[in-house]
Amino acid sequence: MQQSQTDWKKIDSMDDKDINLSELPEVSPEQFAKAVVRKGLKPVQGKTQITLRLDTDVLNWFKAQGQGYQTNINALLKAYKDANQNQSITNKDRL
Repeated sequence: MQQSQTDWKKIDSMDDKDINLSELPEVSPEQFAKAVVRKGLKPVQGKTQITLRLDTDVLNWFKAQGQGYQTNINALLKAYKDANQNQSITNKDRL
């Protein structure tokens, strides 16, 4: 493991006013409200990128819901999976 090159003594001795934030974008109240603190929580499971074919009207409806439509599709699929966890789906059972 590579040792940190950060001067932690210098960092610890700094006051907030000494920190240069000029290159950081300002966080809007809306962005802050959507923030999630993960400390002490289980790690978020990784996601797998796939190609998925959806009916055009279905995709358009999700996109019309606004930003985060892919997250919403994932949440809906996850809720369906959780609700049907103990059931096996075969080709004959599909809608």
